Amino acid sequence: MPRQARLDAPGTLHHVMMRGLERRAIFRDDEDRADFVARLAALAEVGALTVFAWALLPNHAHLLVRTGSRPLARSMRSLLGGYAGAFNRRHHRIGHLFQNRYKSIVVEEEPYLLELVRYLHLNPLRAKVLPDLRTLKRFRWTGHSALLGTVPRPWQETATILAQFGPTRRRALHAYRTFVAEGIPRGRRPEFQGGGLIRSLGGWQVVAALRRGREVYQGDERILGGTEFVEALRQAVEARTAAPRRCPSLARVLAAVVAATGCLPDALRGPSRSAGVARAREGAAYLWCRVGGQVGRELAAALGLSHQAVSAAATSGEQAAARWQAVWSKLQ
Repeated sequence: MPRQARLDAPGTLHHVMMRGLERRAIFRDDEDRADFVARLAALAEVGALTVFAWALLPNHAHLLVRTGSRPLARSMRSLLGGYAGAFNRRHHRIGHLFQNRYKSIVVEEEPYLLELVRYLHLNPLRAKVLPDLRTLKRFRWTGHSALLGTVPRPWQETATILAQFGPTRRRALHAYRTFVAEGIPRGRRPEFQGGGLIRSLGGWQVVAALRRGREVYQGDERILGGTEFVEALRQAVEARTAAPRRCPSLARVLAAVVAATGCLPDALRGPSRSAGVARAREGAAYLWCRVGGQVGRELAAALGLSHQAVSAAATSGEQAAARWQAVWSKLQ
């Protein structure tokens, strides 16, 4: 059966899971874990992701994130690809680190945001990595300690979560700790692994009985939400698929960048490395590759750059995304 396309859009809440190949360890020591967390923090700090919860276990990891300035796939490619390469170099190994693709589930924020924050942060207890909540409180490798303030993580979004537990920090922390403790007896929650109708209609047996037409989509394992949420998502995806955004020609994109920056066309295509020309190239690469969704080879040939240089320029261009989005809007 062919794998399904990712579901994503700016501002979408995702539960992301990744596992080691053949269930092998993806974190061998604290240096590995610190490297992974630093890469996750870097994505949060540039606005690519808002991180609400996370947990690192020896052979797998969970994230609860909202997409921001870039698609989830790009953020995960940066996170997992960069980490896997560093892991292989550090441990003198070759080959794949992660098993297949990471799994991502689109989550309906109400009522699942807080439930998933608790569920993810209790992973070390369910996996017997830690014995109790006292040790979890100071455990560095989940977001629980950041919510409690015992391990500062300024890049993690804690205010949104704590605000739902009380008007003051003291009351919110007390209510949050109680909420987490109440989750321990519930154990593993397979219903949090996606599947649309599972929660609203009573489980997989009911979903199996409804496998026809629209209900097939509403039983989609890529989604955690009620029927109305799943239906709205289905309509949004179908509308986007039916009317894909058309990318202007490369000539028009380059002309728009030249007009916006005042950079001379010959300089844009020449060997100059001045700051102004570099910014213009970054804008062209960002618009062509990130916004337009085109491959970088045509742009690389037009500008006399390598494919790697175009990719790097597109990444740099994201830092001025608002400016380039305004240029793009004039091209539509």
